[in-house]
Amino acid sequence: MRSTSEQADGPDGPSGEVGGGAGGRPAPEEHAYPDHWEADVVLRDGGTARIRPITADDADRLVSFYEQVSDESKYYRFFAPYPRLSAKDVHRFTHHDFVDRVGLAATVGGEFIATVRYDRIDDRGRPASTPADEAEVAFLVQDAHQGRGVASALLEHIAAVARERGIRRFAAEVLPANTKMIKVFTDAGYTQKRSFEDGSVRLHLDLEPTDRSLAVQRAREQRAEARSVQRLLAPASVAVVGAGRTPGGVGRTVLRNLLGAGFTGRVYAVNPGLGPGETELDGVPAFSSVAAVGAPVDLAIVAVPAERVPEVVADCGEHGVRGLVVLSAGYAESGTEGRARQRALVRQARSYGMRIIGPNAFGIIDTAADVRLNASLAPEMPAAGRIGLFTQSAAIGVALLARLHRRGAGLSSFISAGNRADVSGNDVLQHWYDDPATDVVLLYLESIGNPRKFTRLARRTAAVKPVVVVKGARHSGSAPPGHRVPVTRVPHATVDALLRQAGVIRVDTVTELVDAGVLLAGQPLPAGPRVAILGNSESLGLLTYDACLTEGLRPQRPLDLTTAATPADFRDALAAALADDTCDAVVVTAIPWVGIEGTTEVLAASLREAVAGGGAAGAAKPVVVVHVEMGGLAEALSAATSTRPAPARTRRPTAAAPAPVPQEAPEPPDPAAPARNIPAYPAAERAVRALAEAVRYGQWRRQAADPGRVPEYDAIDQAGAAALIDRVLAERGAGQESRGVTLTTDETGELLGRYGIAVRPALPAPGPDEAVAAAVRLGYPVALKTTAPHLRHRPDLGGVRLDLATEEQLRTAYAELTEALGKPEELQPVVQAMAPRGVDTVVRAAIDPAVGAVLSFGLAGAASELLGDTAHRLIPATDRDAAELVRSIRTAPLLFGWRGSAPVDTPALEELLLRVSRLVDDHPEIVSVALEPAVVAPGGVSVLGAAVRLAPPPPTTDLGPRRLPSY
Repeated sequence: MRSTSEQADGPDGPSGEVGGGAGGRPAPEEHAYPDHWEADVVLRDGGTARIRPITADDADRLVSFYEQVSDESKYYRFFAPYPRLSAKDVHRFTHHDFVDRVGLAATVGGEFIATVRYDRIDDRGRPASTPADEAEVAFLVQDAHQGRGVASALLEHIAAVARERGIRRFAAEVLPANTKMIKVFTDAGYTQKRSFEDGSVRLHLDLEPTDRSLAVQRAREQRAEARSVQRLLAPASVAVVGAGRTPGGVGRTVLRNLLGAGFTGRVYAVNPGLGPGETELDGVPAFSSVAAVGAPVDLAIVAVPAERVPEVVADCGEHGVRGLVVLSAGYAESGTEGRARQRALVRQARSYGMRIIGPNAFGIIDTAADVRLNASLAPEMPAAGRIGLFTQSAAIGVALLARLHRRGAGLSSFISAGNRADVSGNDVLQHWYDDPATDVVLLYLESIGNPRKFTRLARRTAAVKPVVVVKGARHSGSAPPGHRVPVTRVPHATVDALLRQAGVIRVDTVTELVDAGVLLAGQPLPAGPRVAILGNSESLGLLTYDACLTEGLRPQRPLDLTTAATPADFRDALAAALADDTCDAVVVTAIPWVGIEGTTEVLAASLREAVAGGGAAGAAKPVVVVHVEMGGLAEALSAATSTRPAPARTRRPTAAAPAPVPQEAPEPPDPAAPARNIPAYPAAERAVRALAEAVRYGQWRRQAADPGRVPEYDAIDQAGAAALIDRVLAERGAGQESRGVTLTTDETGELLGRYGIAVRPALPAPGPDEAVAAAVRLGYPVALKTTAPHLRHRPDLGGVRLDLATEEQLRTAYAELTEALGKPEELQPVVQAMAPRGVDTVVRAAIDPAVGAVLSFGLAGAASELLGDTAHRLIPATDRDAAELVRSIRTAPLLFGWRGSAPVDTPALEELLLRVSRLVDDHPEIVSVALEPAVVAPGGVSVLGAAVRLAPPPPTTDLGPRRLPSY
């Protein structure tokens, strides 16, 4: 494919002259190198590449790149045989002004693998400058890298660059036989036109992002990032770099764990200190370097001192290693020097197209039968199961592996990412989203590097499988050492609320993480909050009943089977509960029997028999067990429900309960039947809390199927609002980027009015006569209130006088106000017409650099602020979001007729919330909006105070082209 300036004479014709612009245009003004265009991207096959602007220093790289391109690809690029680039060509393709002529290159190992360039053109296709808003675009991809999605990634980035430079459309000319390039354009999702002219296909792309282009971009991102994690978890060959020559040490330990797990691929030991004749370690081939292996190595486990890691990375990168797990410490967790070392590590690895887990990592595990990878410091391979586990802490990783093992829960895969300098929880979510081996995702996070992206990925993943998160370091006020996170002004409580709205199950401790995980992995989601309780202890049943009420569930009265109940009684009672249409879940409570051994295993098998025999009704209801001092029950339930034989050992009963007659164990379950692990808990509160999380998640799943819509409203003047914003920023925005611009009262009223939000006017009253004049203008009754910053929105300090119906009342109130609180110039009093009586609320919207645009709602007043009773939703909000926002605060009953008061107009309040959401979504320059108070009456909403701040729009990293976090 070629650009317009190349059509007549080819790349070496008059359009490529040295020292001048295309077509005789004067040489363009030089602009600074745009380093913000540099980006690391994950390609379709999971490898990485670096995209950056092409500069004059790239001449040799360009020539070398072109020599490796096939004649066919060159023909497709220039529409003619063109075996080599001339000096003029090289000059033209490496000298850009970064405005009207731009070139980007994708590089691996510092060498070009693909290029793209655009040239601005006018409406007749001739070279042009600003304000022309169209450009000709052309690509060239090295044959060895075609099919990796390089051109698609380059198109995303060159389109973003073009939009930044005022270009709105791309034109491209492609030979009909170049179907791969045509597909890159047609699959991108942009609005486009296509025609056939003079034997070539002419394409025109509108560069404004569309819903489809964004969906295409995110689908490609998901496939690429998921593939990059899959390559790490399922390698065909692994080299342990730093495996010691003597037993012990980190490297040798990982080597033995690999072998002990039965890894199905090839294993190599690498140690530069191997002596003559040393060719094996622990029975596997040993070499002095990765290069010496002489065979492909997919994954390298790096366990050498930090100062030696760069040479290992270079050795791996130069010999085609696809990924690294860096166990070495001494990076960002160790201070400033370590942070610099970590940045250099990531840059070096990515330059070779490799991804990194770590540094300071514990390792990775994949239990798939055709992989059996234990590239970690965990001494035992976990059982295979349906849980995916990600941690940022080695210590917590060890604890979670042990606890899940004790509860009989198996893993599909495990990743402990340490400092997560590269691969993070976001990447792992991308992998687990469509991983058929994973049904439940458990995450222990100490920081969230990109909350906006994490929320988006979590919402999508939670729509198909549970995502359970526990977050450490919530109260430390800073990220743990070694973790790079963006600055955020949003409190942790707000982030937690947004995660819950995304369907994430937020728990507070690792114990709750395991409790929820084993239930979700082994049981179906409950259809509702109705809970049946049965067991052989009335007291334990009542504790469970109370716990259900505390968690917002609807328990039935406990069924007391009495202490004489046999395992058969438990089986029959559970079968009846599963068949009962009036309950959605069952909690079984059990205390041990006295004097009888083996009843624990019999009880477990009986419960399993009831669940297996419950048919469709039983299969749809979760069952959990609460036990007291029955230490073997959890293990027995795990054994029974996974179709394994029950353990031979027995435990002596310890509780003082009469011994039932021993029961014969039921027939073992059919090995072909799907396993269903019944989770057991040593406390009613833990079982019920896990069940309640499952109930809330199930409700979210059902609602997520219909998320609502963003309604269209009349009386919205988007263009007028944009003109006002542009004018204010042009007049007062210079030098204000960091602080923003606060609109005046009149500007605020005008801007909000263009979105159908009316603000009641408030007239200044610097003296009593001015106050009376304002009241006459507005009409009695009026309110007199102070607007001084220290008194604003503080009615508890006496700065507001309401329902002043006459001039005499107004003058008296003015005198009292100034006598009690200070001089008028200090109080800045205003007069405002009285609004209908109602409930005072606060509506806010703010842009956070990490989270994005957030809409918040609460009642006005010190009590709500003290209790933090504020609800949040991401913008743009749907009608369902607005309805939930109003109802989710604890003080919501005040809006719906609490204690006999008149219910207020909540539909009008929801419309106000949606109009604010639309305003902020339409205009990224609006960084904050505050409506305080917004009085909601039985017949409408009155906004009495408003403030708006503007600033140049912040970068929208999650909406721009794909890129990995930069260092």
